[in-house]
Amino acid sequence: MKKPLRSGYTTGACAAAAAKGAAQMLANQAVVSEVAIKLPAGVEATFQMHGQSFSAQKASCFVVKDAGDDPDVTNGAEVWATVSVTPPPLTGGDIVISGGTGIGRVTKPGLAVPPGEWAINPVPRRMIEESVGDLLATFNLQPSTFNIVISIPDGEERAKKTLNQRLGIIGGLSILGTTGIVRPISVKAWTDTIDSALDVARACDCETVVLSTGRTSEMAAQEFFTLRPLPFTLPEEAFIMMGDHVAYALRACALRGFEQPIIACQFAKLLKIACGYQNTHAAASELDLAIFRGWAEEAGLPSGIISIIANANTAREIAIASGFDTKLMELVADRTKQAATLHAPGIAAQPLLCGYDGTIAMSL
Repeated sequence: MKKPLRSGYTTGACAAAAAKGAAQMLANQAVVSEVAIKLPAGVEATFQMHGQSFSAQKASCFVVKDAGDDPDVTNGAEVWATVSVTPPPLTGGDIVISGGTGIGRVTKPGLAVPPGEWAINPVPRRMIEESVGDLLATFNLQPSTFNIVISIPDGEERAKKTLNQRLGIIGGLSILGTTGIVRPISVKAWTDTIDSALDVARACDCETVVLSTGRTSEMAAQEFFTLRPLPFTLPEEAFIMMGDHVAYALRACALRGFEQPIIACQFAKLLKIACGYQNTHAAASELDLAIFRGWAEEAGLPSGIISIIANANTAREIAIASGFDTKLMELVADRTKQAATLHAPGIAAQPLLCGYDGTIAMSL
């Protein structure tokens, strides 16, 4: 029997727990080994504290991010919180949250946090405030302000493996999470990123967007549109990495008014999209080349092309053996456009077929 996958916790939950631990040490002047916080998902979770230190003015500790069986780039990261107190004459009862080492700053519009602010999203901010808010009432220096600094020592290095810079988050990671819980597999991490990237594209007034299934296809599309520019510009923000989540990305485009998105991918992925799969990952979609052969026969394509399809083991083999035959590629492109409208009615997707050499094989 297959073992069920284990859930983990978001960076927002870890930051809130670390902040509560540090605030308790500051208030009680005693080491705190663990804290429990209520998550937005409606459950309570207990976190172990590490690196504890405190004085009369400041306390610090960290939580090790555990992503469960869905390890992402932040899995194992040390999410630190340092809490200090500001006595009178400042207004009492305040909580001031800021970012430290390894936390990014937002530089582009369209995200949940405005440009210029630390990349600590609204729900994690609220979690932090709720986790430490009760301590303000008992703190012995009333009125007082809790100054909370969240940091991830290696956050800037980890952020290089994310799309943060593309989204306009510079200098580190984001503190994220709407439920406090990471559910494997991290489909939501992808779809959240797609939503954020599209929001940035809309806020930057992009005319359309280019959805790519991978970085190779994205780079090919970027070079292609540099050499053959459209009537309007395609800034960096217009290029969206959708991964395998084609149906989600198309629906998200429709919601934001991007009615003619460009889909950049290699032939096997394009064929899966043409078949109507919502997700092109190998675990979620399997190509039946017999169906493809039926399309080709119905379209009256030459017997040589039919033979190539009949004897091929993979979609890539078909593309290469046929020399990216124009009629064959157009057949798949037409089917792709039809499938896109089923996922998102009103969408007029424009396929852009990427070759296996890092260039565009055909603009469809």
